Amino acid sequence: MSRIGKKPIDLPKGVDVKVEGSMVTVKGPKGELKRSVDSRLTIAHENAQLVVKRGNDEREQRAIHGLTRALLANMVTGVATGFSKVLEISVESVGYRAELSGKNLMLYLGYSHPIDYPPPDGITFATDPKTRTITISGIDKELVGEIAARVRRLRPPEPYKGKGIRYQGEVVKLKPGKAGKTGKGAK
Repeated sequence: MSRIGKKPIDLPKGVDVKVEGSMVTVKGPKGELKRSVDSRLTIAHENAQLVVKRGNDEREQRAIHGLTRALLANMVTGVATGFSKVLEISVESVGYRAELSGKNLMLYLGYSHPIDYPPPDGITFATDPKTRTITISGIDKELVGEIAARVRRLRPPEPYKGKGIRYQGEVVKLKPGKAGKTGKGAK
């Protein structure tokens, strides 16, 4: 048995799950998510818990078993509490900043023009100019991670000074500059 796949998913109060064939719908206080699952798996609703079961021990079904359970658990967590990712604009990035213009994220990243980034459905942006952070939040974990990666990709941290956008807590390994700058080899 898959160690992850055999764990039941606890359903918090206020979260409702409907299973219709291979379509699973999860409703909660934050919203509603739908996902189609593999038809060879069965999803049972038992004692305020969701249980994912597979028909046999074929290699494909073993692989999909844990994945499906993890995706369903993320859906339940998303509609109950939501997900968020925090991006930082590094201190070395003089002049770089982020602000909100309505719902859109305005990024000033050293280009000749500001970047206007509108949020897709289900995503909200928040900025804090004092800590130079951008918070991306929503109920779909995959979408939150994808949007965070796209915003980071607009100006990733460069390896010499560390200027750019990085995930909160991300460590960027800096390369040494030219050998002549440190005094080595200078006569």
